[in-house]
Amino acid sequence: METLTGWRVSEVTDGHARWELYQAALASDTARPALLAAITREPDGALASGVVGAVLERVPRAERGAWVEALAPAARAFCARRADELEVLEHLRAGSLAPEPDPALVEGWSDWLQLRIAAEVSDPAVLRALAEAGRTKRIRRAAAEALG
Repeated sequence: METLTGWRVSEVTDGHARWELYQAALASDTARPALLAAITREPDGALASGVVGAVLERVPRAERGAWVEALAPAARAFCARRADELEVLEHLRAGSLAPEPDPALVEGWSDWLQLRIAAEVSDPAVLRALAEAGRTKRIRRAAAEALG
């Protein structure tokens, strides 16, 4: 079993303690290969999914698929969606979405993604779409405030 931050993960039976090891490994770029290998052997699907969810924003887009695939099939859905959402967010930050976002597309965005877009995207068309059709009052208000 892989060694993370000086511990052999297989020797740590408590899930909370493994989470702490994984969190320490997340902070180190050099520990990520061992972390990926450890996740493939993690018996707790929810724990593994939580770690992968945290790492997705820290790795390049090209590496995200490998992290999602490291999860057991039953534990992949959340992280697969989060990887897709991060790609949408990156496209929007770069300004590479059609001039007027389709309302159906906006409806399909999770609350998490809508809030991140309102906080991190400056495109007025996207912010207007969220200010008008955001799922919650909080999202609509954040987008309206971002518009100025």
